[in-house]
Amino acid sequence: MYKMWAVPGISSSSWSFLLVLCLVLKISVLSRGGITSSYVRKLQKSVDMPLDSDVFRVPPGYNAPQQVHITQGDLVGKAVIVSWVTTDEPGSNTVLYWSENSKLKLKAEGTVLRYKFYTYTSGYIHNCTLENLKFNTKYYYQVGIGNTTRTFWFTTPPEIGPDVPYTFGLIGDLGQTYDSNMTLTHYEQNPAKGQAVLYVGDLSYADKYPNHDNERWDTWGRFMERSVAYQPWFWSAGNHDIDFAPEIDETDLFKPYTNRYPTPNQASNSSSPLYYAIKRASAYVIVLSSYTACGKFTPQYIWLDNELKKVNRSETPWLIVIMHAPLYNSYEAHFMEGETMRVVFEPFFVENKVDFVFAGHLHAYERSHRISNINYEIVNKDCTPVRNQSSPVYIIFGDGGNIEGLNLDMREPQPDHSAFREASFGHAILEIKNRTHAYYHWHRNQDGYAVKAESKWFYNRYWHPVDED
Repeated sequence: MYKMWAVPGISSSSWSFLLVLCLVLKISVLSRGGITSSYVRKLQKSVDMPLDSDVFRVPPGYNAPQQVHITQGDLVGKAVIVSWVTTDEPGSNTVLYWSENSKLKLKAEGTVLRYKFYTYTSGYIHNCTLENLKFNTKYYYQVGIGNTTRTFWFTTPPEIGPDVPYTFGLIGDLGQTYDSNMTLTHYEQNPAKGQAVLYVGDLSYADKYPNHDNERWDTWGRFMERSVAYQPWFWSAGNHDIDFAPEIDETDLFKPYTNRYPTPNQASNSSSPLYYAIKRASAYVIVLSSYTACGKFTPQYIWLDNELKKVNRSETPWLIVIMHAPLYNSYEAHFMEGETMRVVFEPFFVENKVDFVFAGHLHAYERSHRISNINYEIVNKDCTPVRNQSSPVYIIFGDGGNIEGLNLDMREPQPDHSAFREASFGHAILEIKNRTHAYYHWHRNQDGYAVKAESKWFYNRYWHPVDED
């Protein structure tokens, strides 16, 4: 029982009020519980768009290039990989390209490949790397030389530096439903649309169709062209990209994905296209594979250990990791599926003060506080995540709109590490302002293009490691 000390001018009732207020404030500071959104959306199944939809239309003309997409082709952003498919014949591997203010057309030669999957044979898949580009420059490029030509454009990133602003779009688990189209449209119309996209895995969902229907990789490629032909997307592979189907004698993992979506893994000395790193403006982005061995002394573990030692936070202060399966999750679906990777890689993230870890897989949205569980050992049973200002924020946005629909069931009560969660489709934006500040916001599809369903300022763990909460 608390004893009330007599203080001139303060009544006992006032003391009681102050004591209760102090206790409430203390409890709120200690718990800082998360928010489960009260937004109620119309519940309905995700439905695939018909195959004769405009978004899947084959471009007109003989051997017209289709499924055009680009990604970064080197470590620093001065190269771009251009990929496209022709169906009638291989056609030309040449890409013509020129800067906005130049009449001189440059030429690059690429490669062509095909693959077979069960009874399906792919079109002719072209990959061509444009090198020695200038920073912060708009380039036009032309594919389909000799037959039907198509012209697109992209803008290279600014030169790398600690205070260079840059904006990333954040999307995952799209598929090709009406909801997928709404997500992509919502992102394209967002006034804060990114200059590039970090994509956290699960692309076409071809494995959801009989015999992993690879025609669905083609329709998805045509659907996405309106964005990925004009700005680079950085790919992380998901479980629906594995395409392991021993019942039809298809046992080569990630065969369609790796043939169609090249990555610049060799630029960061990675032996696998499934994990790699790039620098872009003031960010260092590390892409990991949730479905590749990650235990100690595996190639992915050794590569990550070596790659983190190369990061210079005076050059690229923002350190971002993307993967598919989340390491923290408070929904019933996929709960603790990322535990193996968390146990192995979380100490790396804390030691190196990673700013963000972005993931998908869960078909909903969730943001964590800065927490870690690196003290966990079976013998001490200390297995509760704790606040740790050297830890990343873990954000899940596997809410692109795929055919499997939303994951609605949440674990109750909401764990202390969960800051905000909502089961809706949408996308997110990360606006890096300088070496200390970044503005993050998540957008649900049901809102207006500029409406932020959740937003927060984040502070860099290396240059400004204060508690955002």
